[in-house]
Amino acid sequence: MLAAATLLAACAPVTISATLFADKARLMEVEVDRDKAPAGKIVLIDIRGLIADRSPSPLLGPGYNPVDELTARLRKARDDRDIRAVILRINSPGGTVTASDMVYREVRRFADESGKPVVASLGEVAASGGYYLALAGDRIVAEPSSITGSIGVIIPTLNISEGLERIGIRSRALVSGENKDVANPLERPREGHYALLQAMVDEFHLAFRQLVVARRADALARASGAAPGGAIPESRLNQLTDGRIFTGRQAMDAGLVDAVGGVHESFGVAKELAGLKGARLVKYYRQDADIPRSAYAPTAAAAAPGSTEINFIQIRAESLGAQGGLESAGAYYLWLASGAGP
Repeated sequence: MLAAATLLAACAPVTISATLFADKARLMEVEVDRDKAPAGKIVLIDIRGLIADRSPSPLLGPGYNPVDELTARLRKARDDRDIRAVILRINSPGGTVTASDMVYREVRRFADESGKPVVASLGEVAASGGYYLALAGDRIVAEPSSITGSIGVIIPTLNISEGLERIGIRSRALVSGENKDVANPLERPREGHYALLQAMVDEFHLAFRQLVVARRADALARASGAAPGGAIPESRLNQLTDGRIFTGRQAMDAGLVDAVGGVHESFGVAKELAGLKGARLVKYYRQDADIPRSAYAPTAAAAAPGSTEINFIQIRAESLGAQGGLESAGAYYLWLASGAGP
């Protein structure tokens, strides 16, 4: 399979999956908290692990499709008239550029169509693509010790051609055009290839940066000392979007989030936005899963811990086997500290 992964790298993006069993589990509802005089319901939806548009693959390892799971829960919340607001509890280091944008747009579509407010509640890690998703919220509340930010994208590449030549192994790819084997790790690096990849990085980074400005303009201006609606100093914006990470408290001071707090504080903000004095807090869970005992119980399977790549385009050879199967190549908004799981 390692040899297959190497060959497939030249034809990226490639997705290999094997879905052997259809998932017919229904979404159920359970109450995890309530006020004394509830006048409506607020649903807490978990976003955990890597954000990627991929299907479950029993053959290659455990997993779930975060885009599908979130969309199904939002649809259920939209159709329930008693649901007055949504809290997205994000515990994610990010994911692919495309999937991060897909879930962002699904949340905004839900908010626009239903008129129900959305509060993003940041857990331990809500960085890069996790923060991208949080920008879909009408308010963002972060734990004081949340790790967030990481606004940017990077493409680390690996080239082993020189090492192979030293032991008498040479590669020669047969390609239809000079850019078909961009950043082929088995052949000598070509600067023209890296220029193409840099252009992709710049495009994705600009889109992320523009979204931050569009969704956080007033808060960023106030944090920079300007009046709401005022211009954000370019030097400050460059600093906030250079890929650095922030604690939740630092993010609030910078204007990247609105408040510091946890699930209970997010519940309070959601009630305020929905115009409720009291509410029931509910969670959705799959019929084939354990019933959540509290607001902190996970209701979706988290992705298997990966390695230390951050914001990358590549095929992860170490993902073979126990890591959950062959990952497809693609662009990522992702932050993951060395040795840490999502």
